[in-house]
Amino acid sequence: MANLDINRVRKSYGRHEVLKEVNISVGDGDFLVLLGPSGCGKSTLLNIIAGLEDITDGEVLIGDRLVNDLPPKDRDIAMVFQSYALYPTMTVRQNIEFGMKIRGVPAEERAKATEAAAEMLQMSTLLDRKPSQLSGGQRQRVAMGRAIVRHPELFLFDEPLSNLDAKLRVDMRTEIKRLHQRLGATIVYVTHDQIEAMTLATKVAVMKDGIVQHFGAPQEVYDRPANTYVARFVGSPAMNIIPGRLLNSDGAPTVAFDTPNGEALISGVTLSPEVARDFAGREVLVGIRPEHFSLDGEGVVPVGVDIVEPTGPDTLVVFSAGGTEVVARLDPVELGIGEQVRFAVKADKVVLFDPKTETRLD
Repeated sequence: MANLDINRVRKSYGRHEVLKEVNISVGDGDFLVLLGPSGCGKSTLLNIIAGLEDITDGEVLIGDRLVNDLPPKDRDIAMVFQSYALYPTMTVRQNIEFGMKIRGVPAEERAKATEAAAEMLQMSTLLDRKPSQLSGGQRQRVAMGRAIVRHPELFLFDEPLSNLDAKLRVDMRTEIKRLHQRLGATIVYVTHDQIEAMTLATKVAVMKDGIVQHFGAPQEVYDRPANTYVARFVGSPAMNIIPGRLLNSDGAPTVAFDTPNGEALISGVTLSPEVARDFAGREVLVGIRPEHFSLDGEGVVPVGVDIVEPTGPDTLVVFSAGGTEVVARLDPVELGIGEQVRFAVKADKVVLFDPKTETRLD
């Protein structure tokens, strides 16, 4: 396996710039997820890594090799597509072996590699079936098996689960996680699904309009998003972004925002002394994850309940604050519409953003 370095990569189609100086570096054995909505440039970036798209400017290195001008076959990569791309007239065994056969790998070695991949992916009993006899999840396993037997330096996955139903997606996420753990492989994985990103990745690059908005470990991206776009995109329900203000305070920083039932005051927000001093008395955007509200402890957010949504393991409560709709995720609780409550907030989990740039304040 190998590290991957993407340095100042740009891609344009005429005057339309799809990628705008992308910089990403991951180590040997990392699982990088390129996360973002349709049209953000993530699939274009994957195709550039694969050699399926020409690069306008910048460098792509796989291991220590500059691969800008290398064709896909010389990059030592294996790609798993959304569409499976299996040969319908071949058996599972023949599909997995086909690439090795083309490269002149001896039959005995092909058979051994195929059996090993099938055992790893729990499909040894399917080797003599045709793709038409398989479920979507089984077909995706075959596509993964075909990639595994190549022993590439880099695995590339292009939204491999998007054609599967919800349960199969969960099952296949587990399979891909297990595959990564067993192989120690370096993987680049494209998705618009932030649950896939959080569960699979060791590194996440959140993209928008051809720009990497935040690159980091999944928990860092979730807890300390670089800007309000990342805050809203990662997490379900999304982080609440509430217009408020930072108050002058001799002690721990305190933020305030209005509710229909009075002012909410949250003390003990994590902020550097310099930023606290510079923004004292100024407007800020207050970011609070839904699960960081509770009905326990000292209630500092007085509100009236607008909507209650029981989900089984938890209850979503919707209310108004700062002129916007806010969602709290609580342990199962019975609340009535219009009921007056006071929520406590985990102050050390609150994230503040500059309302002009929408970037995080540290």
